[in-house]
Amino acid sequence: MTPAPAATWLLVDAGNTRVKWALADAGAPLGQWRMQGAMAHGLLDTLIGEWQAVLAEPGRAPVRVLAANVAGGGVRAAIEGALRVCAPGAAVEWFSSVAQRAGVRNGYRAPAQLGCDRFAAAIGARALAPGCAVVIANCGTATTVDALTADGTFIGGMILPGLRLMSGALARNTAQLPQIDAGTALPPVFADNTHDAILSGCLAAQAGAIGRAVAAHGGAACIISGGAAPLIAPALAVPARHVDNIVILGLHAALLDGAMNADGLC
Repeated sequence: MTPAPAATWLLVDAGNTRVKWALADAGAPLGQWRMQGAMAHGLLDTLIGEWQAVLAEPGRAPVRVLAANVAGGGVRAAIEGALRVCAPGAAVEWFSSVAQRAGVRNGYRAPAQLGCDRFAAAIGARALAPGCAVVIANCGTATTVDALTADGTFIGGMILPGLRLMSGALARNTAQLPQIDAGTALPPVFADNTHDAILSGCLAAQAGAIGRAVAAHGGAACIISGGAAPLIAPALAVPARHVDNIVILGLHAALLDGAMNADGLC
């Protein structure tokens, strides 16, 4: 007799630019996905079709959905509409920042005001490095640099424009907007043209903020994630581990709620 397919969880990270998702077997080890995907906000009208193609196969209909959304009501409504069609039987939870979850205590002055993506990223960092002081740099539309103590307390952080936003602001009046993509070549620190000088300065600002946070947090371990991480990581003067989709990893850890394995990060 063929065994019944495992139940699945759907994890959704609705960021400022893209909606990212991952499908995992219920209870699977941290970060082990059956599949994952992403799409820009402008393509959300195709989300139903994409999820129908993925979730219609036997064993893929999720029993639980955990979704983090920092992109506003319109994006949430689009995701809710897709879930009604593609996962009508799933228990859906919209992840939010609370005082404590999955081993992380939220030290924000008003815990509910912490961006839910930052709280999820902290949970992900705690899952990867339990017992370690960690700085989490998530480099997307905005760059957030947050600090987690060894006992799991989120103590706060900083928010600055992301690499693309920063370079765009500088280049708007120069007609030399750098093309900042994963394959962009890193310029020298002292660039000999305006295009590269803008990119060099923005990389230095991003890397400097992360390095300052690591120094202020006693030389803590550093995790870097987000779409701009492959460009920023080589500019860092501190060691850092590059982790894809730290927010989704944190959502997974929140559902696993403590089934975490140390991996020698600190």
